[in-house]
Order: sequence, then C-alpha cells, then structure tokens
Amino acid sequence: MGQTIAEKILSSHSKKRAKAGDLVIADIDFSFAQDGTAPLAIKTFQDIGAKRIAHPKKTAFVIDHSAPSPNVGVSTLHRLMREFVREHRILLYDIGCGVCHQVIPEGGNVTCGDLVVGADSHTCTYGALNSFSTGLGSTDIAASMISGKLWFKVPESIKIIIDGKLPKGVYAKDIILYIIGELTADGATYKSIEFTGEVIKRLSMEGRFTICNMAVEMGAKAGIMEADEKTLKWLKKHSSGKKPKPVKADRDAHYSEVLEFDIRRLEPQVAKPHRVDNVFPISKVKRIKIDVAFLGTCTNGRLEDLKVAAHILKRERIHKDVRFIIAPASKEIYLEALREGIIETFIRAGAAVVAPGCGPCVGTHEGIPADGENVISTANRNFKGRMGNPKAFIYLASPATVAASALEGRIADPKKYL
Repeated sequence: MGQTIAEKILSSHSKKRAKAGDLVIADIDFSFAQDGTAPLAIKTFQDIGAKRIAHPKKTAFVIDHSAPSPNVGVSTLHRLMREFVREHRILLYDIGCGVCHQVIPEGGNVTCGDLVVGADSHTCTYGALNSFSTGLGSTDIAASMISGKLWFKVPESIKIIIDGKLPKGVYAKDIILYIIGELTADGATYKSIEFTGEVIKRLSMEGRFTICNMAVEMGAKAGIMEADEKTLKWLKKHSSGKKPKPVKADRDAHYSEVLEFDIRRLEPQVAKPHRVDNVFPISKVKRIKIDVAFLGTCTNGRLEDLKVAAHILKRERIHKDVRFIIAPASKEIYLEALREGIIETFIRAGAAVVAPGCGPCVGTHEGIPADGENVISTANRNFKGRMGNPKAFIYLASPATVAASALEGRIADPKKYL
C-alpha cells in the first residue's frame, strides 16, 4: 500500500514507515508562537526547568494579534516575549512585521516536505508549500522548543479534487467556504486534506494559501497541496537557503474519502453568523445591511487580495454608513501596495488602513463593532464574539465581495464591478 503526503512527511521525520493511526515521534523543522500563545509557552518552558532551546534558528515568536499593544497588560506580555527572545536568541517578528502565517513563510522558514508546528490553529496555511504544518497548544510548542521533537498520531487523509473554471466574481475564498459548507465544521476532524485538481493548479500561491488556511475550519489537522512550478518559484523568491524536498502521494495511497467538486456554476459565497459552515450563495444573502467591512487577516490580507479590492474601489467612494478597515498581512505586502498606489486608492475611497498584523480579526483592538452591527470580513472565523463583541454579527466572504459590499452598504455581488 502506498502513502499519502502526510504519511510520507511524518515517516521521513520519524525515520520509520508510518501509516494512518500510527504514533510517531518526529523531528520538527520549525516551530513558533504568537503573542496570544507565547506567554503560556514561556511559562511552561520555565515550569519544566528548561534552560535552552533545541534549535534557536528554527524557533520564532510573532507579535501580531495585538500589535501595536492596546493596553498595559498586553504590553507586559510583549516585553516578556522580547526578553525571552533576547535570552535564547530565537527569531522575533515584532509589531509592524505582519501576521505570523504570512511572515513565517515569507521569511523563508518553510519549504516543501517540512514538518512545522505553531501555537496558532491556522498554521495549516503552509500546506500550500507542500509541508505538513499544524496548529498545537502552547504546552506542546514549549516541548517542541525544548526537544526539537513531538509525538503525532498519523492522520487519515481525504483527497479533495476541485475541477472546472472559476466563474466571474468567484475566488479561492468562495471555493473553500463552499467546501466547508458541504463538509461541515467537523467533517474532516483530525484528517489531513490533500487539495488537488485543475482549479488548484491554476490558482496563484495567494489563492492556495487561502484554501489551506481554512482547512482547520473543517476540523482538519492539516491541508496540503503538491508542489509545482508556481510553488518552487515562490519558494525561490522567499528562500533562506532551505532546499525544497517536494513530496507526492503514491498512486495507490489510501484515502478515507475522495471528494470531487465542480465549481463551474459556483456563485460568490458568504458564511452567515455564527458558524463558518453556515454558507450560502450570494443570491440568498445579498442586500443584508452592513456597518463594517474588513479586508485582511492570514486568510486574505495578501497583495493579490488588496489588488482585487483596489480594482473595485478605483474612483469610487465607500458607502457613507460603512467603516472599511484594511490590514495588510505583512510589511512587505504593505510596501508593495504603497509602490503600486493601492494604499492611496483605499484611502481616497474612504477606508482606514492599519498596521500590518491581525487587525480587528481577534477583537482585541482596531475596530471592535458595536452591539447589533453587521460586519463583512475576509477573515476565517465568524464565531460569536470573535471580533470582540458577542452582540455583533460577522459574515465571511472574499475580498471582492467585501469591497463591493463596502461600496453599497449591503452585502453585494462583486461581478458587476469586475
């Protein structure tokens, strides 16, 4: 019996032939925590009595969730992180660098065939680079920092084949929202999902990151894609000297399910409150009034996303009753958007551009909605209270749908603006 991508990567890192269901102890290529999870990892590290990091150059902290700090308590935690970084000489991406799931791969820390763990659930994003990457708790990350290893139960794999041609106004975000709606929030619990098909091959790397980012919203342990010329070109541009080791599934690999989706007739999709799998085609939800629009996050704050929104907003003004907040996913993206005039387009349209980072997504600062307000967001989650107010309502959509909705003051189909 052949092996899936997940089985092959966990085999190579545990030095034994592993199959789904096996327990393995595997070497970690890179681990990290962010400012919402690093303080507990530091506490665990200290409580254990550890003195050193196994691989400082393969370990990072990222300050992105509350960046810049919104209050004294958070500032104290940020200082704790910076002191730990100085003591142990690990990598630090401080305020203004951007979201962990953009700056870590952008910094050349991940490549094909890697095993990556992070104290953030959307670490599965890096599967777009043909790595097995997964989110863990802070205590597990502390163990990884100390030993350079962790134990894993090798997951079963689901193959998802996506074919057809992208309809006008439909993007990677619409595809993954649709699939989540079909599989439900627990439809792939502790599975590794291999995304493949003609649509995946045609997608940009930005689109692939978007799809892998949201694999966890189906309960998946990881979302993975095979490497191709686009992958290797992206890695070469963002290389730090790590050699890619592309991994392909065997022809006779075993999958718990093989699912096929034809997206030729797909409409733009919207996830209604308060579940990511509460998904509807835009024809069923358009005209719902919105108060806040948000473009950004580890799902859709990349340059391609900003370009799509800027194209829609060009020579337009956002609706007078809408606050449109935009957070580029990294400093590099922000700088390129400045060079291309994208940031100027946003500001002239009436949007507010904030520092690279998570922005309003996690609800600690920068745009917490009021009671009863509706938000349309490019984020990956719309749980009650996600943006800091359990009495607000969050709708999830693509950058194009968010931008079109910001113009009209209601959830709007972006097709007429493209």
